[in-house]
Amino acid sequence: MGGSTPPAFVVGFDLDMTLIDSRPGIGAAYEALVEETGARIDIDLVISRLGPPLEEELINWFPADRVPGIADRYRELYPQYAIEPTRALDGARESIAAIRAAGGKAVVVTAKYQPNAELHLAHLGIEPDAIIGSLWAEAKGEALREHGASVYVGDHTGDVRGARTAGALSVGVTTGPCDAEELRAAGADVILGDLTEFPAWLDAHRAGAAPAL
Repeated sequence: MGGSTPPAFVVGFDLDMTLIDSRPGIGAAYEALVEETGARIDIDLVISRLGPPLEEELINWFPADRVPGIADRYRELYPQYAIEPTRALDGARESIAAIRAAGGKAVVVTAKYQPNAELHLAHLGIEPDAIIGSLWAEAKGEALREHGASVYVGDHTGDVRGARTAGALSVGVTTGPCDAEELRAAGADVILGDLTEFPAWLDAHRAGAAPAL
């Protein structure tokens, strides 16, 4: 039979506060939005709870009928203000490399607007095999199933819900707003401090020796 051999495994990753620390960039984009709209937004509070879709945050600061238009404007401002200040989190590049070295594929499934997610990853030189945007919580499970992901790595309880929906192993990292206790209570199978721990965990997992921490 012809055709290529499918990858041995696929690992999915969340983006914000899993692969990248986008807080400085998001803060800068919100500052530009405040300057333009005159809205009163507690930007420190906003960046302390990243994860859910943009519209769920904006409803706290704008009337509901204005949220769609404000969201569109934020996304327009985002490339100018948010890409340059954002950095890769420790272990992000190494984690993608470890998956590739083991013959697997890495996909990013994020609530962020996909074109802006793509800009972040290109700027930082992180090259997953696929990027899927505008999905949150259980909806992430649809993309994870479509791509055959057996593991999903994220920093938020919403990421755990996405992994569970897909029937994937949920690996939580405590680099975002949710601590180990919250992630574990939501159903995470594995808790890592950050992605610097991921390559060793992946080796052990693939060898059948990784504990659910």
